[in-house]
Amino acid sequence: MNTLTHAPLAGLLERLFADADASSFDIPALAELTAADRERLMHSRTEYRDYYGRMKDLPLPVSRETGQLLYLLARAIRAEQIIEFGTSFGISTLHLAAALRDNGGGRLITTEFEPSKVARARDHLAAGKLLDLVEIREGDALQTLSIDLPERIDLLLLDGAKALYPDILARVESRLRPGALVIADNADYSPDYLAWIREPANGYLSLPFAEDVELSLRLG
Repeated sequence: MNTLTHAPLAGLLERLFADADASSFDIPALAELTAADRERLMHSRTEYRDYYGRMKDLPLPVSRETGQLLYLLARAIRAEQIIEFGTSFGISTLHLAAALRDNGGGRLITTEFEPSKVARARDHLAAGKLLDLVEIREGDALQTLSIDLPERIDLLLLDGAKALYPDILARVESRLRPGALVIADNADYSPDYLAWIREPANGYLSLPFAEDVELSLRLG
């Protein structure tokens, strides 16, 4: 069975990706920022909520190919416990939850600080008949992913504020089982994360995959 390619999820994803393709970054909240301000906020570990809050009406999704990759990888390792940093409208969440469904069940914990995005993601998961597999934690991931995590995590997706990738990994790392996968979208925007994950002494085998994804395997 492939939940990803059948109703109701297939049509829902097609609509969400089409809406994302039609969305524009030319919004007043971003236009107020200079290029230097955007760069600073994107890489700030203290002002990221300002930057991403300005984009609360943008889906900021993974690509179609990355979504399919997430589903494939979660199926391949028979993931049962997944953590996602950065829910947004829930497009990547839908792909991962579909994999859990087809793996026979499990739990996906995802986190998002923007309330309006939490509401949209919950609606999309309900429409896709996948909400029962997902726990959406509303709030700053530095807090929401610091408590009540599964003992063994099979897959971690990093797709929130890029400057926080090292901090989120640090909170989850002790729970990653040997052979767990860590997928970081747009990882080039987090050089500190790449330096850590690519250092063999830190316990990962890691490589860039496609144009914007870093794929890492937890060793040992």
